[in-house]
Amino acid sequence: HWCRALPSDFQVRSQDGVADDWPFAYEDLLPFYLEIERDMAVSGLSGNTAYPESGSYPLPPLPIGKYGHKAASGMNKLGWHWWPGANSIASKATGHRAQCLRYGACLTGCPAGAKASTDLTHWPYALELGAHLVTGARVSEITVNDQGLATGANYIDRDGAEHHQKAKVVVVAGNGLGTPRLLLLSKSGSHPDGLGNSSGLVGKRLMMHPYAAVVGTYEDELESWLGPSGQSIESMQFYETDTNRGFVRGAKWNVMPTGGPLGMRAGYGGRPIEESFGVNFHRNVQSVLGKSFEWGIIAEDLPDESNEIVLDGKNVDSDGIPIPELHYKSSENTSKLIDFHVDRAVEAHQASGASSISVTKLMRDCGWHLLGTARMGNDRNESVVNQFGRSHDCANLYIIDGSVFVTSSGVNPTATIMANALRSMRHLADTHTNQKTAN
Repeated sequence: HWCRALPSDFQVRSQDGVADDWPFAYEDLLPFYLEIERDMAVSGLSGNTAYPESGSYPLPPLPIGKYGHKAASGMNKLGWHWWPGANSIASKATGHRAQCLRYGACLTGCPAGAKASTDLTHWPYALELGAHLVTGARVSEITVNDQGLATGANYIDRDGAEHHQKAKVVVVAGNGLGTPRLLLLSKSGSHPDGLGNSSGLVGKRLMMHPYAAVVGTYEDELESWLGPSGQSIESMQFYETDTNRGFVRGAKWNVMPTGGPLGMRAGYGGRPIEESFGVNFHRNVQSVLGKSFEWGIIAEDLPDESNEIVLDGKNVDSDGIPIPELHYKSSENTSKLIDFHVDRAVEAHQASGASSISVTKLMRDCGWHLLGTARMGNDRNESVVNQFGRSHDCANLYIIDGSVFVTSSGVNPTATIMANALRSMRHLADTHTNQKTAN
């Protein structure tokens, strides 16, 4: 799913009186959204009325399929917003990537190589230009000198051998879990509470995207075993705050196909586990396969300092490095938000003519978007890095992943992570002559 954050996502404090504003606006990130969309060869349809007008996607949209048309029919009856979903899946062959062949295996690996990932979109070009890629390297510490500047990183290879990589500048991209873990591991005399942690906020304000799934089954054949398994259509109908609902902020909806027989597992649709075995499994496949689709709900998660990543004091990984602990609890605002959106998604399925509807209010394995644990900001006492990802405490340390998010937004974060990383690294490249280094 390729989704830009909306303008309101960067001004949550100013607009809704909660959380904090980002240190820049949507308009500041827009040129980098456009550039990274070209790099990733995103397929989509321009003109989405939920966004300001901002040019076309590099590739035409993927087909929304019969299930997308069925979902859209219900939204049209209700008068609710929908738009063909943009995806980082190639609708035409481009660069190192083939055209999507609609295998429907997007969640487990694309046999055609049509789905964008940086091993296809960026690494081939970087390697051609002389970049050296070390895989299977587990970083245990970012090292610093007596002045507190980064000198490189210690890492352990696949064979358990320890190495030190020198660096004039260190860039971290371990996301909301790996980045705070590494910073907390990197204690020194000049950084006694962990590298870049003078604010005490490293690991704090963890945000995720609690995810609800509302699956409708229909009498019609919808071919919902066909790919792509990205978003067929999306809706921002209930994205912005309406205080009459009893909560703030909102969520993006996306239609996804329910896939082949292996997609009929019970844990996804709220059914008892015995429904996934034996005679029950075959009965369900015959009645549901190709006849259902999901309205998925990505709930915005507001920052809370008690939601955090800390180092485990007892347990270590296979290389002897302390593992991270994740402490998280959904807020009352999030619970109210999900309840409201689930009820509306049920209405959407009913308007489309569903014969049965299954609700999963919170998918247990939805901790895939880990954000906010090294947040950016202008005030060094209230943030870990500045607006370009540079540490307030260590002038040659940069963070360019989702941990720098100030708020989570209510959309899939990859587009914003990559656009922000591009903005940060372009700034570093443009100002490198003034960059302070240890070497």
